[in-house]
Amino acid sequence: MQIKRSGSDNSLVGPGDWFTGSVRIDPLFQAPDPARVGGAHVTFEPGARTAWHTHPLGQTLIVTSGLGWVQTEGGPVEEVRPGDVVWFPPGEKHWHGATPGTAMTHIAIQESANDKAVDWLEHVSDEQYRK
Repeated sequence: MQIKRSGSDNSLVGPGDWFTGSVRIDPLFQAPDPARVGGAHVTFEPGARTAWHTHPLGQTLIVTSGLGWVQTEGGPVEEVRPGDVVWFPPGEKHWHGATPGTAMTHIAIQESANDKAVDWLEHVSDEQYRK
């Protein structure tokens, strides 16, 4: 058994290459080999969002506070609230973040394939975000 104490990892600033706006990432866990699952607590300030991206083995989001938006390529923007659970299948192009007026926090869980958990793509434009 291993217990990882709250606050044992420092908070990280969401890098501008992967996010628009102010984003804080609080690492939660990265299971040791042979497991390949990891998770983080991610907080988006109002208007902040990820870039478009995919996950080789999919991603689960558990919304814990605030009001957010999620979208898959070609689909509508969907509103998410605390308690909502979102599943993005492997390879599905998507983004997620806060609404323009409300912050949003979620737990993001994903598995790695060949030591890679995410493929980052282009930024979500302001026009795409406001649809």
